[in-house]
Amino acid sequence: MTSDVDYFIHESSYADEGCRIGKGTKIWHFSHIMADAEIGENCNIGQNVVISPGSKLGNNVKVQNNVSIYTGVICEDDVFLGPSCVLTNVRNPRSAISRRNEYLQTILKRGVTIGANATIVCGHTIGRYAFIGAGSVVTKDIPDFALVYGNPARIVGYMCKCGAEKLLFNNNTTVCSICGVKYKLKDGIVYEDE
Repeated sequence: MTSDVDYFIHESSYADEGCRIGKGTKIWHFSHIMADAEIGENCNIGQNVVISPGSKLGNNVKVQNNVSIYTGVICEDDVFLGPSCVLTNVRNPRSAISRRNEYLQTILKRGVTIGANATIVCGHTIGRYAFIGAGSVVTKDIPDFALVYGNPARIVGYMCKCGAEKLLFNNNTTVCSICGVKYKLKDGIVYEDE
């Protein structure tokens, strides 16, 4: 555990030697931060969370209760992981066969929201500000700003980066009525219109 940073860890939780925890981060009840895990600044780690070696969380990441973040998972800044969501790291696990050399990387880009009880199958990238609906099962890469839900998860629309409303396009452009950010849609991909 790093001693030169200013963070809070509840007395029922463990931070192993060699993990890195950023300033202002809060780690709540019954959680375990393992060696070589990296947590950025101002994160909030809920109750009963495990963060495995080699996993990385950026700044301002919110992890709700009962989430396991396994080796190979990378969360960029401002990611939200809803209660009991699942992030895997092996495609075909077997108890009797070690697959530690087969861990796949899963990347959650800046601003991603993963809803409660959603499952993210490993080896995929979830694009910036994508919104994964509660209970969804993600089995492929998800583009920036996409709103997906279902099993398997499918694109059902697009969300503004503020997350307040679904984007409605007219002639492939739109403006969020809440925050005023402009967007354009081209070939099924949403871009901020600067």
